[in-house]
Amino acid sequence: MTKRSDNPAEPFKKALAEATKAMANEPELNVAYSVDPPGLTNDTVRLPQITRRMTRSEVLLARGTADAYALRLRYHNEATHNRFAPEGPMARDLYEAMETARCEAMGARAMPGTAGNIDAKIADEAAKLGYEQITDRAQAPLATAAGYMVRHLATGRDMPKGAANVMDLWRDFMQAEAGETLDNVNDVLDDQAEFARLARRIIADLGYGDQLGDDPDAEDPDQDQDAEETTDEDEQPDNESGDEQDDSDQSEDAEDDQETETEDQQAQVSMEDMDDMDMSDEVEMADGEPPIEPPPPPPHSDADPNYKVFSTQFDEEIKAEDLAEPAELERLRAYLDQQLEPLKGAVSRLANKLQRRLQAQQNRSWLFDMEEGILDAGRLARVVANPTTPLSFKVEQDTDFRDTCVTLLLDNSGSMRGRPISIAAISADVLARTLERCQVKVEILGFTTRAWKGGQSREKWLAEGRAQTPGRLNDLRHIIYKGADAPWRRTRPNLGLMMKEGLLKENIDGEALEWAHRRMCARPEARRILMVISDGAPVDDSTLSVNSASYLEKHLRDVIAMIQKRRAVELIAIGIGHDVTRYYERAVTITDVDQLAGAMTEQLASLFDKDPRARARMLGIDKVRRAG
Repeated sequence: MTKRSDNPAEPFKKALAEATKAMANEPELNVAYSVDPPGLTNDTVRLPQITRRMTRSEVLLARGTADAYALRLRYHNEATHNRFAPEGPMARDLYEAMETARCEAMGARAMPGTAGNIDAKIADEAAKLGYEQITDRAQAPLATAAGYMVRHLATGRDMPKGAANVMDLWRDFMQAEAGETLDNVNDVLDDQAEFARLARRIIADLGYGDQLGDDPDAEDPDQDQDAEETTDEDEQPDNESGDEQDDSDQSEDAEDDQETETEDQQAQVSMEDMDDMDMSDEVEMADGEPPIEPPPPPPHSDADPNYKVFSTQFDEEIKAEDLAEPAELERLRAYLDQQLEPLKGAVSRLANKLQRRLQAQQNRSWLFDMEEGILDAGRLARVVANPTTPLSFKVEQDTDFRDTCVTLLLDNSGSMRGRPISIAAISADVLARTLERCQVKVEILGFTTRAWKGGQSREKWLAEGRAQTPGRLNDLRHIIYKGADAPWRRTRPNLGLMMKEGLLKENIDGEALEWAHRRMCARPEARRILMVISDGAPVDDSTLSVNSASYLEKHLRDVIAMIQKRRAVELIAIGIGHDVTRYYERAVTITDVDQLAGAMTEQLASLFDKDPRARARMLGIDKVRRAG
C-alpha cells in the first residue's frame, strides 16, 4: 500500500511537474521547487516553493512560472536565437524580451489556459518591482515594455495592472517609431527566424540600430540559395522509387504532425485538469475516506514556525513619502543637514575614500596572451621580430561587484532618538549616493512600531479576553526610505522623516530582518548585502509583558541563523553602544555614534576588496572588537 504524504501540496507539485514536462515536450526534464529565485537550465526548471497552505497566489505563481519555462523550451531554438542576437546591451535586452513574449504568445494560441497563468506571474513580478507606482517613463524599462507590447499584440489580452502601466508609458513612443513593424508581429510569430529579423527591425526603429552588429543574413548570402538548390535536387524523382519515397516522407510528416498534436492535447488536458482543481477548502473525496482537515494557518515566520503573532491586522509597510507631506519632508531634511553640518567634512572624506576604493576595482583589467579576444597591439613587435610567433590577444576581465544590491536596515526605535538617528540617517544617505555612483543598487529600510505599549493589537487582545502567551503584541511599522531601483536624488528628502517627532518607538528586530531578507531575495542581482544598524536588543514592552523574557531575542537569533544558512544574502551588522556580536556572525560594535560612518564605510569596502589580506585585516578587527 502506497504511503500518503503528510504534505497536502505534494499531489499538486507532482501534477504540475508532469504537466510541465508534457508541455515542454521534455520527458527527462527535472522540475524542482525552491525558495531560491526561479530559473531554467537545459535540463532543470526551478519553480517557486509551494507551502502546505497552498494559497491561491502561490499556486498561480508556480503554474505561471512553470508554463513560461515550458513554452520557452518548446518553442525556442537557441541556435537560431544566437544567430540573430544583437551585440549591444540595450538591443540584446529588447531582443530577449520580445523572444520571451513570442514563446508565451505561441503557448497562449495552442493552450489558452497558459495565458491566465502567465498573467499571474507577470503581475507578481510587476508588483515586486513596483511598476504600478511608476509615473515617469524614464523609470520604466523600455525592453520590458517592448516585451509586454509584443505579447499584447500577439494575444489580444490586456496586461496586468503594473505591466500595463509600464507598457502604456512607452506605448506612444513605440507606436510612433515602430508601429508599422509591430503590426506584422502576428504574421511571423510561428517562425522564430523571421520573428528574429522582425525584432531586429523593431530595435532599429526604436533607435538602437547601432547595437545590432553585423547582419546575420549577410554573412553567407549564398547559403539559402545553395540550400534551395540542394532541396530541389533531392526532390527530383528519377523513377517510381522516387514517388514511393515522396509518399513515405509525406506519411512520416503526417505521423510527426499527429504526434505533435497528441502531445499538445496531453499538455492541454493536464493543465485543464489542474484548472478544475477546487481552490477553495471544499475537496471532493472518494467514498469511505474521511474529509481532509483544513490546512493549518500559515506560520508567521519562516525561521521559526512556532513564533506567534496575535494579529497582523494593524501592521504597516509604508513608504516614507506617505508618512509626511512633501513640504514637511523638505523641512525635516533641511533640519537634518543643519544638525550634521559640523560632521560634513569628515563624512565627505570617508565617502570619497570608499568611492576611490570601489572605483579602483572598476578600472579595466585584462587577461593577456589569450588565444582569442581583442588583438594585443602592445605585443605586435614580437610578431614583427619573428613572423613565426603567433598573434597575442587580450580579454577584459569582469569586475566582481557591479551586479550587486546593498540594503541598509536602520533601527528606528526610541533609544535612537537624537544624535544616533541623525548620524545613521546622514551615513545612509552618503553611502547611497556613493554606491550609486559606482553602479551598486542601494535600498534603505527602517523598522519601528506604530504605537507604544501595544497599540491596537493590545486593545484587541484585551477585548477578546487576554489569551495566554499571545505572541507578538504590537503593531509593526516597516518603512521604505529608498527602494533599490529609485534614484538617490528623488528619495533624498525621505531620510529627513527620521527627524519627525513621534516616529521612533519600539523595535522588533527579528520580523524586520526577515522582511528585509525577503525583499532582497526577490531582487535580480547576483550578489546581495544586508547591513543592519541597531543600538540594542529587540524590545517591546507589550510583547515581553505577556510572553517569555527572551521571546523576541530568540526569534532574532532564529532569523539570523536562517539567513546565514541559506547564504542568499551576506549579512553584516553594526551595533551603536551595544554588543551585537553575540547575535551576528559578522559584526562590529562602536562606542561613539560619530564612528558610525567610518564603520559602515570600512565594512562595505572590505566586502568588495579583492585583496584577501585586506579582508583578513577587517576580520581581525572584528575579532578584536568582539574580544573587547
